[in-house]
Amino acid sequence: METRILGNTGLEVSRLGIGLAAIGEEETFDTIKTVEVVLKTALDQGITFFDTAECYFYSEEMVGHSISDRRSDFLLATKCGHPTPGQYDIDWSIEGILLTLDRSLKRLKTDYVDLLQLHSCSVEVLEQGEVIAALTKARDAGKTRFIGYSGDNEAAEWAVDSGHFDTLQTSFNLADQRPRNGLLQRAKQNGLGVIAKRPIANTAWGSPTSPTARLKFDPNYGDEYWKRTQAMAALGPLDIPFGDRILMSLGFVMAHEEIDTAIVGTRNPEHLKSNIDLFNSKLPIDTSIVTELYRRWDELDDNWIGQM
Repeated sequence: METRILGNTGLEVSRLGIGLAAIGEEETFDTIKTVEVVLKTALDQGITFFDTAECYFYSEEMVGHSISDRRSDFLLATKCGHPTPGQYDIDWSIEGILLTLDRSLKRLKTDYVDLLQLHSCSVEVLEQGEVIAALTKARDAGKTRFIGYSGDNEAAEWAVDSGHFDTLQTSFNLADQRPRNGLLQRAKQNGLGVIAKRPIANTAWGSPTSPTARLKFDPNYGDEYWKRTQAMAALGPLDIPFGDRILMSLGFVMAHEEIDTAIVGTRNPEHLKSNIDLFNSKLPIDTSIVTELYRRWDELDDNWIGQM
């Protein structure tokens, strides 16, 4: 598995990471054996960057249950400030963030995370400074090694330019291309590690219906990407590499050197193995495909803002 140093952190990450929203939102402890297979397969196949969040329902607990005994084998990132729906309101106070971080550490069965990220708070919240003070306190206390911002659009721009963060996690894929026009470049220039979330656009390209339509938690989550990819595909035939739409989606993101790691989410062990095989043996894709995807995006972009 190819690795990369995550910005100026010195952390060596696998360029293919794993996003852990789906396992927490769609699985339960009744299916923990499947979750264990996914997480352990990722580790065994060289994935070392695991990304979760406090609001992904059972995700943190499943990580703690399944692989906390292999804590030294991987880098662990979580997010704060956006608690699980139905438990209590979003809390961007210093006290609220530190409280939920302690809860995350307990769930994850660890004393620290490698990366603690603010979870999509607004520019207004960032400017108030309390959230940054909270992350700094957590870092000073040894509960996180580095701090980052996870989000999109104006808030991501603010975070990159602020000088406060070690990393940026932002949506970037063939249906969400705006970061290629300056944001990714400035993040790298400023020494931030760059994490691409939703890199395969929820498998929207080529899907006959919205790819998230059957999800328990948010069946509308992939609708916008599906609409965008439908419009892009309608502009004419495209020479999809090896006829594999997932390869094309992943290859588009990994064609950008600014991306240190791309977190692909899955709860299916076979899908995970396929993603790893595509990454290890089928990349890069031809640059002409990337250029054509640029062209189609640019032609159709009608304020297609980044999707959270």
